[in-house]
Amino acid sequence: MKRSMVYLVGAGPGDPGLITVKGLECIKRADVLIYDYLVNVDLLKVARPNAEFIYVGKQGGAHTLEQEEINALLVKKALENKVVTRLKGGDPYVFGRGGEEALVLHENHIPFEVVPGITAAIATPNYAGIPVTHRDFTSTFGLITGHEDPTKDESSIDWAKISTGIGTLAFYMGIKNLPYITEQLMRHGRSEDTPVAVIRWGTTPQQKTVTGTLGTIVQKAKEIKPPAITIVGEVVKLREQLNWFETRPLFGKTIVVTRSREQASEFADQLYEYGAQVIEFPTIEIAKPDTIQPLDEAINDIQSYGWLVFTSINGVDAFFQRLLELGKDIRDLKGIKVCAIGPATEDGIKKYYLKVDCRPPRYVAESVVEELKKVTTIQGEHFLLPRADIARSFLPQELLKLGGKVTDLVAYKTVMAQPKDINLLDKIKNGDIHIITFTSSSTVRNFIEILGEKNIAALNGNVQFASIGPITTQTAEEMGLRITIKADEYTIPGLVNAILESVTSGTEKT
Repeated sequence: MKRSMVYLVGAGPGDPGLITVKGLECIKRADVLIYDYLVNVDLLKVARPNAEFIYVGKQGGAHTLEQEEINALLVKKALENKVVTRLKGGDPYVFGRGGEEALVLHENHIPFEVVPGITAAIATPNYAGIPVTHRDFTSTFGLITGHEDPTKDESSIDWAKISTGIGTLAFYMGIKNLPYITEQLMRHGRSEDTPVAVIRWGTTPQQKTVTGTLGTIVQKAKEIKPPAITIVGEVVKLREQLNWFETRPLFGKTIVVTRSREQASEFADQLYEYGAQVIEFPTIEIAKPDTIQPLDEAINDIQSYGWLVFTSINGVDAFFQRLLELGKDIRDLKGIKVCAIGPATEDGIKKYYLKVDCRPPRYVAESVVEELKKVTTIQGEHFLLPRADIARSFLPQELLKLGGKVTDLVAYKTVMAQPKDINLLDKIKNGDIHIITFTSSSTVRNFIEILGEKNIAALNGNVQFASIGPITTQTAEEMGLRITIKADEYTIPGLVNAILESVTSGTEKT
């Protein structure tokens, strides 16, 4: 019989990579996920497809549910004999009210586990280049709520002791009370020259850090809005030397990825590693062809072909998936040579334990023809091309002209996606987007259709466009987009390198 369980999980401070291995397993195991405002929603992608998601975020004065209602919800879902994962920003027991939730579960005889998380007081200054302890500066470190009401008669914080008795002080949720906090510290003996850092959205690409002293930080940080954490202490001086996160080459840049949702992650991850904030705005989806019969017929007659030519990883996956569905395997491809455009397509083929016999140096159809002419006699050879429904006609036409026999069939089709971020146009006009990337002609066409042709002129004046290759560039420019970042190598790593070169050389639009 299934046993109910509640996991109180610390999701970390914002960077989804900072969740613990056990925390990730609890997300995967959950029937119900109850999560807070500060939880990075990317973590929810690993949940089971049929999991129930319940948002209970608290933002400023706006509470989706009050704490008592959240407690009751945990009990209710657990009593339905479900596995409940309660995701909380940072650590559940560090100003996260996890102790209150655990007590309610205990009182209702509901089994629970607490999975610690990395708390903001440690991770956020780390990402801002500030170690909270350092033997040359301090060996003491304190965590304090900055949310205490300054109008109440008596403070629960012993300001006299913490002001001079602890080296590094971390104040949570203290932006509104920053004048009160700095005043209390200086009144109780801390020098007005003590270094201070205020860090907003720490560990994320939106991170912003303002530094000053107890005497100046209120004025310097007046534009900072929650969520933010305040670090007080001499260790703040080390930021200039240890600031590794905000100095990454794409930090502060927001880049839109228009690839299909299935393929966006690889690209987004590479951009994120260089510090970019990435918005996944898929304009295409990969779907099965309207009829599978031509592909089935080709696979059942596979030994009549001398060459398999793959022009994309999608073609590879579609072909081999159908090969296996028909009860066949790679032994049925004995003697057939394989051609692949690009390293990603070649890697996809290698997953099926096949070697590639021909890979052109340039990743366009024109180069495929030239390379095939070097490695085989095209006259009389039979080529199978499992491709997209909108693939260019150049390759099959050229092979036919050279005397080859060609079966050019639709192995998959691309359809327009319905992106969730409907405010992208406003973000572009407001200057919140820096670069929009295109990895195929279909991503260009669909992007323009989604945003509207009438907005093209405005887009060119507010954002840069980056293209993976000459065919994509040609499509974009024919449709009125000005491509200013072009990959020298027509691959995702090549496009990333082109973006890096543009940004670091200062040629990108600011």
